[in-house]
Amino acid sequence: MASKDADPSLGYLTRKDTEVKLPRPTRVKNKTPAPIQITAEQILREARERQEAEIRPPKQKITDPTELADYRLRKRKEFEDLIRRVRWNQSVWIKYAQWEESQKDFNRARSVWERALEVDYRNHTLWLKYAEVEMKNKFINHARNVWDRAVTLLPRVDQLWYKYIHMEEMLGNVAGARQIFERWMSWMPDQQGWLSYIKFELRYNEVERARAIYERFVQCHPKVGAWIRYAKFEMKNGEIVRARNVYERAVEKLADEEDAEQLFVAFAEFEERCKETERARCIYKFALDHIPKGSAEDLYRKFVAFEKQYGDKEGIEDAIVGKRRFQYEDEVRKNPLNYDAWFDYIRLEESVGSKGRIREVYERAIANVPPAEEKRYWQRYIYLWINYALYEELDAGDMERTRDVYRECLKLIPHEKFSFAKIWLLAAQFEIRQLNLMGARQILGNAIGKAPKDKIFKKYIEIELQLGNIDRCRKLYEKYLEWAPENCYAWSKYAELERSLAETERARAIFELAITQPALDMPELLWKVFTL
Repeated sequence: MASKDADPSLGYLTRKDTEVKLPRPTRVKNKTPAPIQITAEQILREARERQEAEIRPPKQKITDPTELADYRLRKRKEFEDLIRRVRWNQSVWIKYAQWEESQKDFNRARSVWERALEVDYRNHTLWLKYAEVEMKNKFINHARNVWDRAVTLLPRVDQLWYKYIHMEEMLGNVAGARQIFERWMSWMPDQQGWLSYIKFELRYNEVERARAIYERFVQCHPKVGAWIRYAKFEMKNGEIVRARNVYERAVEKLADEEDAEQLFVAFAEFEERCKETERARCIYKFALDHIPKGSAEDLYRKFVAFEKQYGDKEGIEDAIVGKRRFQYEDEVRKNPLNYDAWFDYIRLEESVGSKGRIREVYERAIANVPPAEEKRYWQRYIYLWINYALYEELDAGDMERTRDVYRECLKLIPHEKFSFAKIWLLAAQFEIRQLNLMGARQILGNAIGKAPKDKIFKKYIEIELQLGNIDRCRKLYEKYLEWAPENCYAWSKYAELERSLAETERARAIFELAITQPALDMPELLWKVFTL
């Protein structure tokens, strides 16, 4: 039976023989807490107390030159073996050189540093530590040599230049430090390098030299921050005329830059400190005219605060209008098809009364044509054109521009899909007010030809009737009925016209013709009028 269950893969043992038999878990009978509780802290403390002391090598006392030579030989051999294994590891080289320095064998230490630099001369840490060792042990010329080689090989590492200059300055060699600065400036470093040079000159009260460095600085870094620093330097030295000149030159060069707002604010604040409020106001207004509205938020805020402090009532109102203008600009920039925002913006400009600005905003608004040729999208938009035309006629008094506005508007509307009777009628009424009857007739004729509507026919007939042109009225009624033969209102009005002219036969004929139409929208109205 056992041989039957044996498995060849298990060495002919049964599955039962190979099962791991774990001891049965001991069952805890008494689960009450022990009288003395042991904390985790106590366990750790006991473990530390019972820990064996660390085995340290015995201290070696060297009392003999031969022993010292042996010790040095052994240590050098260890370092050399280590270097052969990990030649690229800079920390090994540094430890080796520092050990040689501790043995006061400076020639050997220099040799190690030089060997390390042959491996990786681009590592500026090696140069720094090498030079610091020479400085610490007062080998000044050696340190100069190291710094000189370092800045020649790695001119873009600013730390090397700073340390070199600091050493020369500590030694009182101001001319030498200045010469190093000049070498550094020929590499056109970042702003901090130039500012360090300026601070160096100011420490020795060399204001003219600092001014000359500032001139080179703003040529090397023509940024807003650099020009503002230069102007503040002149202001600090009491040179108000020079400071103003710096700001003016900066505005000439950087007026179109992205961060020009910062420059204008600084310039205006400078003039404010100099009690030149009119100059400051002119700067703010110039800036607001030239900087894009989206990036002038801080400028507007400063201008409003300035006007509240120094301006009269009119100036404060102008500043507030400018702030509201900025808000509307922001709205229409986010959504150019928000016509309500355009209406509010136009209303604001009209309250100010600047013709140029009003026209500019109108032109920008009407340039945002609805994207789809559906009437519901055009219903708000068309009022921009209407308001523009009414402004030109009533407020600006420019009749030619009004005519052009109506003409362009009618040209823009896709009349084959939809049209607006209101715009045709406004254009015609404008021509009548200008005593241009032929022009009005031409506009209404085009309206009937391109986009006939009830309103247009009624208004055109009303105009001709007031002028007493009965034949024209008859022709218009005929056109009207050709376009809408089912329109009972048109039939009844045509008949009424003939009856008012005592043309009873013509009126009867019109009614008879009307009742023969296959479809009528309100036949009861027609019959009621016919039977009277």
